[in-house]
Amino acid sequence: MSDTEERQSPPREHDDGRSDLEWRMPSEFRPPPPPAPPFSWPLPPPSASDGTDPQAHEFHHPLDRVTGRLPRRLRIAVDWIVTIVGAVAIGLAIKAWVVNPYRIPSSSMEPTLHCARPAPGCESRFSDRVLANRFIYHFRDPERGDVIVFETPPAAKAKCGAGGTFVKRIIGLPGERVGIRLRRGAAYVYIDGKRLEEPYIENDRRDIGPEETFKVPQGQYFVMGDNRSQSCDSRVWGSVPADNLIGKVFMTYWPPQRISFR
Repeated sequence: MSDTEERQSPPREHDDGRSDLEWRMPSEFRPPPPPAPPFSWPLPPPSASDGTDPQAHEFHHPLDRVTGRLPRRLRIAVDWIVTIVGAVAIGLAIKAWVVNPYRIPSSSMEPTLHCARPAPGCESRFSDRVLANRFIYHFRDPERGDVIVFETPPAAKAKCGAGGTFVKRIIGLPGERVGIRLRRGAAYVYIDGKRLEEPYIENDRRDIGPEETFKVPQGQYFVMGDNRSQSCDSRVWGSVPADNLIGKVFMTYWPPQRISFR
């Protein structure tokens, strides 16, 4: 052998009887575990000492007890179906008990809430869409000035030609006396003889009468629209029972330029 040739030493044997080549190879080869389906919890790799078969537990998920013997693709499909159904159920629960969207269909709340032209009195190209907090009145009583969503009493449909869900502002509280008085040709609201300050009302949108007085029954609320001359409200069909209140409007979310909180 020349000096330029690489010298190689013969393989050595170790105390356990294995040669260098055998000693470098792992005693046991474990293939990587298959990918887990969506939303499955990762499992720690099995140790050689516990004698666990790496293929025995592929998933760690509550559904595994039901679907553990199904083919893998079917288990993944079941995972997705349960996830989608759960998301829909949560959305419906939020809509029913927490927050619900509504569209403003008429000009009765202009200019606070816009409706879409060409409906009479509407100022906007698009109707405002609002969110109502459905659970707030479980923790506090409605307050004067709250813009609310409510189910109309039967008299509203008979006298206004429309029923269902309305959006108005609370003006009179239970037990109060609400008076409508004319001052310089415009109607102003008086609560128990004291004039109510209403910065949300534009002068050209005030009604022109007639003068009236209403007694709000206990457990009911007197509501009016901000566009007094175009609003069919408690002045026409009476007060709203507390059980009819759906929630307080707390946000306008559409159109984008109208996004606001109240």
